[in-house]
Amino acid sequence: MAERRLVYLDSQATTKLDPRVLEAMMPFLTEDYGNAASRSHDFGWAAEKGVDHARTQLAAGLGAKGREIVFTSGATESNNLAILGAAHMYQGKGKHLISCGTEHKAVIDPLKRLESEGWEVTWLDVDSQGRIDLDQLRAAIRPDTVLVSLMHGNNEIGTLHPIGEIGAICHEADVLFHTDATQTFGKEEIDVEAMHIDLLSASAHKMYGPKGVGLLYVRRRNPRVRLDPIQFGGGHERGMRSGTLNVPGIVGFGKALELCLEDRAAEQARLSALRDRLQHKLESELDYVEINGDPQNRLAMNLNISFAYIEGESLIMGIPGIAVSSGSACTSASLEPSYVLRAMGVGDDMAHSSIRFGISRFTTEDEIDYAAECMISAVKRLREMSPLYEMALEGIDLSTVQWQGH
Repeated sequence: MAERRLVYLDSQATTKLDPRVLEAMMPFLTEDYGNAASRSHDFGWAAEKGVDHARTQLAAGLGAKGREIVFTSGATESNNLAILGAAHMYQGKGKHLISCGTEHKAVIDPLKRLESEGWEVTWLDVDSQGRIDLDQLRAAIRPDTVLVSLMHGNNEIGTLHPIGEIGAICHEADVLFHTDATQTFGKEEIDVEAMHIDLLSASAHKMYGPKGVGLLYVRRRNPRVRLDPIQFGGGHERGMRSGTLNVPGIVGFGKALELCLEDRAAEQARLSALRDRLQHKLESELDYVEINGDPQNRLAMNLNISFAYIEGESLIMGIPGIAVSSGSACTSASLEPSYVLRAMGVGDDMAHSSIRFGISRFTTEDEIDYAAECMISAVKRLREMSPLYEMALEGIDLSTVQWQGH
């Protein structure tokens, strides 16, 4: 095998900053460094103009109005503001919320916090491909339901929820709908009007923009959504999120979206082709591999595979130089198997052996081939040391084996 190379395949965790985004940001890091809230001089006006332009760009990408965009430090803050802000604002209606066990921790944890404060959360089930049952969602909605929070694209397995259908169900029942679109904004088609989305979270660094900046879309009409702030100060962002705006980050966010939308169909097709190439190479050389997630309705850039009879962490150590993850980046320090795969009914052994590949606009075909070669070689090497793999090849059903206790 050729000498070790570095190949980045962890784009659900973060993406490389596009050089064209950095170029758009540079004037606001050097010359136009004013505070966008300083409205008494040229420096402040230049900063405000940059923010306004980005706000318009980002809103247009959602089919929204500029004043419906609230800038935050990232999707984690946006999720917290949407969930805690709506819950506290509308608690007069009731204290019931609906979500799902495969959401990102930035949705699950604020909901758990509300549960500890006396709120009731209905956690929807998912099937073996990570999909929810729309009939179960309909049945879960009650007169005291305030908010439904369901993500658009899953960060681990890539499964896409039908947010248009979910939005219609919520709208019909007069319940607010929040979606975490961190993995899909700029990549998948999103129209907040057509899809009846009331609150939407997104982050720049998942779409070739800078880290540390995100947005929350907050609907202004039909219905007008109000939020109780979770951060107080100068009353910035229509009083919903106080704090000096990250002007260079916001400008970069706007530019990142512009680039995503420029050639979205071609880019999505290219990413899907690279993903399918990687999948085909792995499946043609290795047995006992399982694709996790919905094979049809999924993120173009995501591939999550379990390699039976191997421990995921050992596999990652066996492919130095290939940046992938097992589980989601935010919980990868823990050795617990992925809670997303567990919720789908994937057994602990297969969940432990899962690897997530995240492809980006900068990934080349050559890198895909190299990564596949490294993976195949590492899997074969580790399986040679696995007595379980040997037993499986001999046709022994491992679930029936009585293991000797000590």
